[in-house]
Amino acid sequence: MEDKFETNNENNNENEYEEFCYICRRPESVVGKLIRLQPNLCVCPDCMQRTLDSFSKGMNGMPPFSDMMFFPQDGNPTQNGNQKQENPESDDQQDEKAKNGFHNIAGGFPNIQFLNLGEFGMPETPRVKKKKVKKKQVEPVLDIHSIPAPHKIKASLDEYVVGQDQAKKIISVAVYNHYKRIMSKVEEDGVEIEKSNMLMLGPTGSGKTYLVRTLARLLDVPLAITDATALTEAGYVGDDIESVVSKLLAAADNDVEKAEHGIIFIDEIDKIAKKKNSHQRDVSGESVQQGMLKLLEGAEVEVPIGATSKNSFAPMTTVDTSNILFICGGAFPDLEDIVRERLNKSASIGFVSNLKDQYADDENILQQVKTEDIRKFGMIPEFIGRLPVICVLDALSEEMLVRILSEPRNAIIKQYQKLLQLDEVNLQFEEDALYAIARKAKEEKVGARALRSVLEEYMLDIMYEIPKDDNIGTVTITADYIENHGMPRIEMRSVPQLEDKKS
Repeated sequence: MEDKFETNNENNNENEYEEFCYICRRPESVVGKLIRLQPNLCVCPDCMQRTLDSFSKGMNGMPPFSDMMFFPQDGNPTQNGNQKQENPESDDQQDEKAKNGFHNIAGGFPNIQFLNLGEFGMPETPRVKKKKVKKKQVEPVLDIHSIPAPHKIKASLDEYVVGQDQAKKIISVAVYNHYKRIMSKVEEDGVEIEKSNMLMLGPTGSGKTYLVRTLARLLDVPLAITDATALTEAGYVGDDIESVVSKLLAAADNDVEKAEHGIIFIDEIDKIAKKKNSHQRDVSGESVQQGMLKLLEGAEVEVPIGATSKNSFAPMTTVDTSNILFICGGAFPDLEDIVRERLNKSASIGFVSNLKDQYADDENILQQVKTEDIRKFGMIPEFIGRLPVICVLDALSEEMLVRILSEPRNAIIKQYQKLLQLDEVNLQFEEDALYAIARKAKEEKVGARALRSVLEEYMLDIMYEIPKDDNIGTVTITADYIENHGMPRIEMRSVPQLEDKKS
């Protein structure tokens, strides 16, 4: 009884996974019942019919298979295998060939030998669970009580992301409303909540990608981060637009139902802006924006499993993007000039006109961005309309850079302190040293990414010299050391033998 029960469980587990056609790589849910030729070889009816038609009509200019002439060992041609062979092979010879993988069809065509495909290595097909059929009343995958409220989402983000309070508030509300939309049912009033896709603007290094990655980790949902610079129009060299969905499917372990509730973050979205004064076909600009419209709106697309591009060796599955949250981010260089030009229109003539250089030194000029500015930058109106939530991140000030160095849970200084703790050395930073590091990082104009490079430069000698001496107990980084006017302060460990002699 136990063996029979285990066998039934194995059969049930196998039934959860889809079979794919070995030729066209389409799943059984798309092509219908598959024809099983061998234990690991299935063919769909369409491919089987095309194969039979090719044999009956002939291939590559050859006559039909039934009209081919066969030559037995005596050299005299026969047709359709009706003439008996004069020198048939012995049973031992046939058994030897069968062991080597060659088989002759009995009563069929003489001297026509076929290979056993099961004895050759076949490409492994990814195991994909069958997509559950949706009923009229589908229970929500997520529970409304499992999604934290916006203020709790923001409080969790505060532990990892410094500043950007307005941006974190916008993201928290948008994500909370999005998952409420997924879990809500269409009531009798017929009100259907639309998607709240998001467009994130901000200077480089302001934390766009880090904010989305932290958000996905807190919500425990699949996240796919992709780059828009590699996307091209269908038919050209590059990634297809559907590849962003296949990456999300891979992040969800090929679970379609789980992937349909995930988040896709498309970075560098400003790189697909419409090219100005371009006389050639724009295959990576406006065409990509038009191709992404159906994904942002919500559509069922066929994507490859285990690959980013469609090919004959990758199985295909269908993913519905209606419940996928799309977040597009970009630095949008030169957008500040477009905003300043719009704001300075009233600074031409008159007593109430503003100064033309009023917004020249405003680092957070993007906070006043409008849809017309983004459209003038090169994004088409249809694309902007499908990103209703616009979130602008502030440029990082010197005080924010100092807080980024020390306050987050995984701050850079805490990482170096943990590294030196493994060598039983205490690492400390003076407050003036933190401001000196922030000033040098701000001069590089790459945001928070410069903090790591500045620290690596000054921590290199310390990380190299400390393992040489086991008596070093404390290392203090001073502002003079950061400004190249001195050395770090080093304190040695206390020696118990010397203390006993002094006493």
